[in-house]
Amino acid sequence: MESAALPAPAAAQPAPKKRKLSDRARAERKTAYLLCAPAVIVMLAVTGYPILYALWLSLHKFDLRFPSESRWVGLNNYGEVLSSTTWWQDVLNTVIITVASVAVELVLGMLIALVMHRAIFGRGPVRTAILIPYGIVTVVAAFAWKYAFQTSTGFVHLFGSNTDPFSSRFDSFVVIIATEVWKTTPFMALLLLAGLALVPDELLEAAKVDGANAFQRFFRITLPLIRPAILVAVLFRTLDAFRIFDTVFIQTRGAQDTETVSILG
Repeated sequence: MESAALPAPAAAQPAPKKRKLSDRARAERKTAYLLCAPAVIVMLAVTGYPILYALWLSLHKFDLRFPSESRWVGLNNYGEVLSSTTWWQDVLNTVIITVASVAVELVLGMLIALVMHRAIFGRGPVRTAILIPYGIVTVVAAFAWKYAFQTSTGFVHLFGSNTDPFSSRFDSFVVIIATEVWKTTPFMALLLLAGLALVPDELLEAAKVDGANAFQRFFRITLPLIRPAILVAVLFRTLDAFRIFDTVFIQTRGAQDTETVSILG
């Protein structure tokens, strides 16, 4: 019995050759590099030099009484920091504040952005009223929330709370996070509102005609389309929240183990 003939292996296809650039394309690319060069040089000078200089300073030991004198210590500074329990406690505190505040701000900012985007009348006054907290100086907002929760000067005790929230670590974090959420949620809403403006109304109307309800239109159409805006808002707000200093310093000054990395630094 003869075996079935196996098909001949296909001839290996030669790799496609990379098309050479024409003289015009090469000239245009050279012009683009020349136009971008000044901006790149300025960015490297503004950002690159301070970073390298900070790394150089971190390898030395300074005495604030004699700032002109320094001593080379290599990586000893990094070893002391990474082996310090205070440092890791402050990192944990900063991460807790950052994650909690950004998560709440994302949800509230999305709701506020939807309200501002769908407002039929009074859109200008609504947006202005919502953005007022973001225009207030952070120090003023921190003092306002601090005095609001104090039993002697605040009004929170009128609702049945007669204890000082800054006497415990958990309650202190609640007030700090609430202050950050109240202050910076408008910033998150503003970025998300820019993303909502890019969603085509025709696409939403077509989905509505096809029978999709409001939740389906939001989670299957609106949310995927504004994902880049969400990522930008979360990234910017996370970088800003991780540098928190003034709110914690004004309200607790690091008491009750609420010290952050910025305060330690």
